[in-house]
Amino acid sequence: MDPSQEAVLRKTAWRLVPVLTLAYVVNYLDRTNISFAALTMNGDLGLSATQFGIGGGILFLSYTVFEIPSNLVLYRIGARRWIARIMISWGLVSAATALVVGPYSYYIARFALGLTEAGFFPGVAFYLAAWFSAHHRARMLGWFLVAIPVSSVIGAPISGLLLELDGTLGLRGWQWLFIVEGLPAVILGFMVLGLLVDRPETASFLSPQERQLLTGMLADERRERPKSSLRAALQDPRVIMLAAVQLGFTLGSYGVGLFLPQIIKGSGLSNLAVSFLTAIPYGFAAVGMMVWAWHVDRSGKKISNLTLACALGSAGLVASVLSGSLVVALTALTVALVGITSARAIFWTIPTRFLTGLGAAGGLAFINSIGTMGGFAGPSLMGWLKDLTGTFLVGLLVMAGILLLTTLLAASLRRVMSVE
Repeated sequence: MDPSQEAVLRKTAWRLVPVLTLAYVVNYLDRTNISFAALTMNGDLGLSATQFGIGGGILFLSYTVFEIPSNLVLYRIGARRWIARIMISWGLVSAATALVVGPYSYYIARFALGLTEAGFFPGVAFYLAAWFSAHHRARMLGWFLVAIPVSSVIGAPISGLLLELDGTLGLRGWQWLFIVEGLPAVILGFMVLGLLVDRPETASFLSPQERQLLTGMLADERRERPKSSLRAALQDPRVIMLAAVQLGFTLGSYGVGLFLPQIIKGSGLSNLAVSFLTAIPYGFAAVGMMVWAWHVDRSGKKISNLTLACALGSAGLVASVLSGSLVVALTALTVALVGITSARAIFWTIPTRFLTGLGAAGGLAFINSIGTMGGFAGPSLMGWLKDLTGTFLVGLLVMAGILLLTTLLAASLRRVMSVE
């Protein structure tokens, strides 16, 4: 690539990607911090594992319902204003979760959080596709999606420390957790309004020559049988298959992730020790995701790498169950999380190769809305199996089986896509 092209891409990436990544760190933390709150909240509110799992996943029901409408609004009014609106509203709702008093108010708070978050992730995926060509998109998505493991690396010890505030100013530790971790989203939402730009053509931080160079690179991008209308995108079998793939690895991801602190807690450790140990697998997952995204950018083999990542997730979960040692089990879970988190980064480079315009806004939202149903099914199934069997082992094996099926489905994408 021409050095001038590399320079303009680097300049664009440094302007846009850090703030979006930071926003997703806060987003994912607000979505999953109940996994740490549960260490004391479940007892205070009298929540069973099944009730906790349902509440953990109910976010994704409202998220799914409002996903496509949210992204269509984003397409009409621009990503900058709509992403900012999403962040401000979800931050306020997340902080208000501190007010729940029982299972039903817990369900309502989680449903409201999903409603306000709807459209954030596919909106950012659509936004990045408007700025970066497919050749660089895996790397940019990798930097953005590294927020998922980083949110746990940072958030796990912070959550553990916040739980230690139990009784301060008359609030329980888990209430402090929701308040302190929810408000940064509101602040970042206002930052997004000032830092993001909707399109390369209007980017004041680029010179006229740089804007022309960037728009020319995007115009020259090769796309596979592009679909630019919403109806054509939703009728495309590739969209349906991709939605099913995301459903599988999201189900496994949230099924394990929301219960991971409780799984580790079963070894008899303190809440603070659990929070620090939980950060370890996600630290390795963050590094693994970035290295894998870099490899995919260089090789261009997205489908085969997606297949391998899902297979690694399945194998890691099986190995974690077969071990009786906490160290070995945690190592196996680390391998599984490297596979699952890397699958996310690789996955989202595939649909943007053939979805454009309104088709991209609606198609990406459809894929994500169907896929994120796994966020409801995974925790609900995991909680029910825990209450049924008294152990997390059966749930982990079920998650592994689902990831194995996802691996086979990912491999079959080669049959419907001509670009690997």
